[in-house]
Amino acid sequence: MMEPYEIADTRFRDLILGNVALRKISSGHLWTEGPVWFPAHQCLLFSDIPNQKIYRWMCDGTVNVFRENSNFANGNTRDRNGRLITCQHGTRSVTRTEHNGDVTTLADRFDGKRLNAPNDVVVKSDGTVWFSDPTYGILSDYEGFKSPPEQAHRSVFRLDPDTGELTQVATDFTQPNGLAFSVDEKLLYVAESGASHDDTVPAVIRVYDVDGDNMLQNGRDFAAVDQGLPDGFRVDCHDNVWTSAKDGVHCFDATGKLLGKILVPETVSNLTFGGARGNELLITATTSVYAIHVNSASAIG
Repeated sequence: MMEPYEIADTRFRDLILGNVALRKISSGHLWTEGPVWFPAHQCLLFSDIPNQKIYRWMCDGTVNVFRENSNFANGNTRDRNGRLITCQHGTRSVTRTEHNGDVTTLADRFDGKRLNAPNDVVVKSDGTVWFSDPTYGILSDYEGFKSPPEQAHRSVFRLDPDTGELTQVATDFTQPNGLAFSVDEKLLYVAESGASHDDTVPAVIRVYDVDGDNMLQNGRDFAAVDQGLPDGFRVDCHDNVWTSAKDGVHCFDATGKLLGKILVPETVSNLTFGGARGNELLITATTSVYAIHVNSASAIG
């Protein structure tokens, strides 16, 4: 069997397992996204945006529908209380699923105008919710409802879920997408995916310093993806960035140097760490979801 890897730096060998195979764990979808692992329930939730469903994959291989009529749910994450946080294109909102199943809207407007289409989301250790707001969900009726944008920018926002205060923290994107914090949360990485509709936009992940007031400073390019564009990504416990790309998952060290790739037969949209021992990379890729064990784990519990 051919190894599903490309080695760009010998350090990548310490992060992978040569005797494991890439496995397809779910298929038959239209566009998979938003993978999030729930350790307490030992399950992966992921979105199929056009089909308006959130699915649940269990460690025994079972796949079932977690939520019908998901309002074109895209990105998902957990908050610090183990609740599901979701970006919904259909309602142009960020929501929280309470432990009793109720769905609470956390944000759907900024300065009195509707958000574009919240895309991906991450929760900081202080409980603040950070999300990207590109226009993908309002460009057509395939992943949302076609509509003109009301916001002047495609921004990154920070939300205080206790007060409801929404703060615009970055506006210098064509289309912001995936986002993740470094291990110490002093850096925020954000994908620029504007190349999806404008090939003059560089396919890069940008990085910002997070200051003491939870504002972003000193935005600069971190790394470029050489196949396709970056969408969703995660930071591991070693501060490596594992990002989606057209040919699979690319792994960069903390300086932005490419360490290697995990090759996937479909365009990758997003990924997360999970599995029974936290050492599986769970990958959403176009019509399918894949899994592969690695010698690393998530930066957060």
